[in-house]
Formats: sequence, C-alpha cells, structure tokens
Amino acid sequence: MPGKITQYFRDKKDDIQDYTGGNGVIGKFVLAILLVYLLVTTILGMYWSSEPDTFSVREHTRALASDMGREPVTGFATTATMIQLAETLLDKPGGYISNDIFPPGLWMDNMPNWEFGVLVQLRDLSRAMRKDISRSQSQSAEDADLIIAEPQFHFDSGSWAIPSTEREYRRGINALKRYLDRLSHPEQPNAQFFARADNLNNWLADLETRLGSLSRTLSESVGKASVSEALANLNPDDPLAEDTGGDDVKTPWTKIDDVFYEARGSAWALLHIFKAIEVDFRKVLQDKNAMASVKQIIIELEGTQQPMWSPVILNGSGFGVLANHSLTMAAYLSRANAAISDMRDLLSRG
Repeated sequence: MPGKITQYFRDKKDDIQDYTGGNGVIGKFVLAILLVYLLVTTILGMYWSSEPDTFSVREHTRALASDMGREPVTGFATTATMIQLAETLLDKPGGYISNDIFPPGLWMDNMPNWEFGVLVQLRDLSRAMRKDISRSQSQSAEDADLIIAEPQFHFDSGSWAIPSTEREYRRGINALKRYLDRLSHPEQPNAQFFARADNLNNWLADLETRLGSLSRTLSESVGKASVSEALANLNPDDPLAEDTGGDDVKTPWTKIDDVFYEARGSAWALLHIFKAIEVDFRKVLQDKNAMASVKQIIIELEGTQQPMWSPVILNGSGFGVLANHSLTMAAYLSRANAAISDMRDLLSRG
C-alpha cells in the first residue's frame, strides 16, 4: 500500500513536468511565485489583524480645536471622537477590511467583526445625535449635516464597488466635520449640541440593550438554557411539578471568535465615547451625581482592551482547565451594563 501511494505521487509529478515542458522550470517558477504570494499575504494578514491602540480623547480634542483655531465648546469632544473613530476604521493598517475581495482581507474574519462592532456604535450615536442631542425639542428641525451623516454610516458594510463602503463612510465623516465646524463657529448658531440628561438617557437605553445582547451571546459560548423554552415548559396547573428543561442554546464553535471580536470592537469604540461624554456632559453628570457611574463604565471598558496573549480565542468550560475568553469579556460588559443601568436611574431623577 505505501508503494502504491508513492507511485501515485510520482506519476502526478511526471504529469506536471510533462505539462510544463519536461524539465519543470515553468512549474517551479509558478510554484515559487505562489509561495512568495502566500508568504506576503500571510505576513500582511498578521499585521492587519492588529487592533488599533486607544487614544486620549482629551488630547485629541485639544489638538483638533487648536488646529481649527476654535474653542472646544460643548459637543466638540463627542463629535471629534466620532470623527476619529470613523477615520480609524478606514485608515488603520490594511484600511477597511470587511468588504475586501482579495487575500489577505478575504481570509480574515476577526478584524471584520471588530470593525462591525465599532460601526454599530457609530451608527447608534449618529442616530442619537440626529434625533435627540442636536435638537432642543421634538418640534425642532434636524441638523442638515447630521441628516447626511446618520444614513451614510448605515450603508452596507460589505459593498466593495459602485459605490464602495469606504466612499459612503467618507461622506458621513465629511458631514460630521461640517457639523463640528459650524458647532464651534461663534457666528453659526444653527448648529446645536444639547448636553441634557434626557438626551443622554435615550442613547443609554439603546446601548443597554446592545450590551445586554452581546453579553448573552458571549456567555452562550458554554451553552445556557433558553428562558423562552423554560417558560413554555411550565405547567400552570401544578406549581410543584418539576420543570422540563429544553435544549441549551450554544454559540457554534465557528462563531466564538466572531462574537468575541465584535464585542471587543464595540467596547473599544464605547471606551472613547464615554470619555468624550465625561467631557461634554460633565455639568449634568455632576448635577445628577452620575460621574461615579461613568468612571465605573470606563474602568470596565478598559478591562476589555487588555492585550490578548493567546493566538486563538479559547473556549474552555466555565470552571474547566482552559480559559474562556468569551466569559471574561461577558463579565466586563455585564458590569459596564450594570453601571449604565445605575447611571440611567440617576439621570431620570429630578
């Protein structure tokens, strides 16, 4: 049997040599080109997979205000941070990868999921800016540039041509830059940023559901019982009857790293957004005694950005020998979500 296998590969080698000219020079040349191409794409893929570092929101705000020759008015830090997040999404090593159709971007899945996590937070905040934060009341007109920015960030994240995702997101970034220019211009009163408790509370309500969903999906890496099935199996006529358990809900092992990196991208974006909120909403946070909650949220989000020392996302059982990175991430997000719930309660009080 080993002799037959050896002869099979020898015959295949001879066939290839015959096809490429007998001496195999062309074949060796093609093989060398392929090997070099694979090596280059592998190295690029490793480099492109590195997540962007965090940046100082306060330093970035001061530097941008100085470059523009403006005062960092209320709303400047939040808008400038949104612009920086969006530009990082497009200008980081490898650029925007989610819509790549050639290697190495085509082979990568962790970074596209990280990008989607950042994008979700940009979409939610741009909607809150257009719907609430830039308007004094429900009958106020929407800001002209935010009308453009918000739908641009909702453009298909995977479109690579006619039009490309990058082009549409650039339009959203440019609209935010125009809004920031008008907001910080003393002679442009039509751009507004209302740092009120109700506006912030509305955005936090949406964020609470986002983080709750991510925490649940992350914790399902080890399988958890479904609440809906548990309720469906209850016997309403016999309160002493034993519950009939259903199947556990578990994230497929092929999706574990996808969910993890989406959560990590969301947390990276939220870390900067909350630092900007700490600046622009400082007065209302102090009036509502909610500054401690913001600090707690930032601390938990910083925990999600600790360096990854493992080359793969481990999925050990909850109390097993191996680590479970998904449960660790879920713990940080759950504590951040609890602080958001406390913060909303404080903001809603008179």
